[in-house]
Order: sequence, then structure tokens, then C-alpha cells
Amino acid sequence: MKLEGTFTALVTPFRSDGELDLTSLAELVEWQIQEGIDGLVPCGSTGESATLTPAEHVEVVRHVVEVAGGRVPVIAGTGSNSTREAVELTEHARSAGADAALLISPYYNKPTQDGIFHHYRKVAETAQLPTVIYNIPGRTASRIEPQTVARLARVPGIVGIKEAGGDLVKTSETLAKVGPDFSVVSGDDALTLPMLAIGARGSISTTSNVAPREVSEMTSYALSGDYARARSLHYRLLDLMQALFVETNPIPLKAALQIMGRIPENALRLPLTPMQKANREQLEAVLRDLQICAP
Repeated sequence: MKLEGTFTALVTPFRSDGELDLTSLAELVEWQIQEGIDGLVPCGSTGESATLTPAEHVEVVRHVVEVAGGRVPVIAGTGSNSTREAVELTEHARSAGADAALLISPYYNKPTQDGIFHHYRKVAETAQLPTVIYNIPGRTASRIEPQTVARLARVPGIVGIKEAGGDLVKTSETLAKVGPDFSVVSGDDALTLPMLAIGARGSISTTSNVAPREVSEMTSYALSGDYARARSLHYRLLDLMQALFVETNPIPLKAALQIMGRIPENALRLPLTPMQKANREQLEAVLRDLQICAP
């Protein structure tokens, strides 16, 4: 699987009673594909994977795979701080038809770099599904260092990294150490364009839930070397990128999708709670300025 372009880190819509809203999920998938997205990533942190049951996790992945129907690749979030559970979730994703798996680095345990390496290697070798590792120290309390990424890049089946460490120097070191067949993609929307400029191959994006065509075009322009057009879109979307992270993701994102009429319920699972009034008003103003409204 080629990890290049813009992949949307999908929300998981819920009904007001807290159950999965698979109808809205299917509609989101169709809209994303129609808008030209390159791939879909269900059950990541944006998809509130931490509060999905194992059965719901499999159901969401299978539903996205079925609706996508092979038109775009599906990378299933299958991470856990338990290596055994990560293997099981990845095997379930493979059986559901996912094209690859995205695994967050183990959180809370705070493993050493050697522990991180063996965690990912075990999942890749056991589950037999192309694996994308995920560096996000803000959620995990540990960083996948460039030297460790380079080790992992040599493990068969590990195809890339979603980099959300917020450090362009570390990202540059990673890019310098991995081979051309290993993809580095951005996991921080406001840094996607700078990362593309130093050699990243795309993004796994939160903002593309709201503006899939424009985020995809920004990435495509940069990859083709047209940085003038890419910069124009980057600055057009910058306020939106920031507004979507004014509270913990996906709190603002689900509010935005409801404002746009893309999901009927702004339903979150505890411990996430609805957006604060002042922040929601700020988000609404950004959406109005971008002329993003109900379909």
C-alpha cells in the first residue's frame, strides 16, 4: 500500500443514546470520497477509539471498508498500550478488510525506545498487515526517536509513520535516516505544509473531515512542487486548523460537523464533553468566514 496524499482521520458518529450512528458514518465516507480524499482512517484518536468496545471497533472498520468498496484504501486504527491487545485489534482489522493499520505508540506504560521497537515489530510480524507507526508524545508521554524509527523502517511490513511530535528538527532527522520506500506523513495539520517541504509524503488529517477537497489539494500541490498554491490553501485553512484544536480533538471537530449538517448529533462519549460556548462561537465564526455551511 502506498502511503501518500491526504488520509482523513474519521470521526465516529454516535446517536444521542450513545450508540454508533452507522448511517451518518456511511454518508461521511461517501462525501469524503466524492471530495477526492486519498484514504480513510477509522478508529484513531479522532474516532474516539479509546471508548469503543472491541466489537464496535470491528464494526466501524468493517462498515468503512464496505462503504469505501475499494475506491480508497482504509487504514484502521488498532493501537493499544498492550502489545497483545494491539495484535488482536490489528488481526480483527485485517479480517474486516482493512488495507493497513495505524498504531499509536504505547501510552501510560512509557516504554523505553527498545520497548517501543519490540512492540511495533511484534504487531507487524504477528498480525501480517501493513503497519503505520504513530508518534504523538502529547498523548503518549513518550517519543519515538528518529533512531528508533530508522530501526522500525527496516522491519518487514512497517511502511510509514504518522508524525505528530511537533518538532521539525526531529522530523528532519527521521527523514534523513529512513529509506525512500518508508513514508513519513504529518499528523499535525498546521505543520503539514512545512513537513511536505522537507520530504513528508502526505498527512493523516483531522481538518480534512471538514474541508477534504482543500486539504487534499494543498497536499497535491506541494507534492507536485507548486508551493505557491499550496501556501495559499495553507493560509486559507490555518484559522480552521487552529479552531479545531482549541479543545481536545475531536470535541471541536464534531461540533463543526454538526454545524455543517454532516452529522445530526454532536454526541461524544465521556470523558469528552461538549465544546464550551465561547470556543464554539469562535469555531462558528471561522466556518462562516470560510463559507463552510450545511449541504
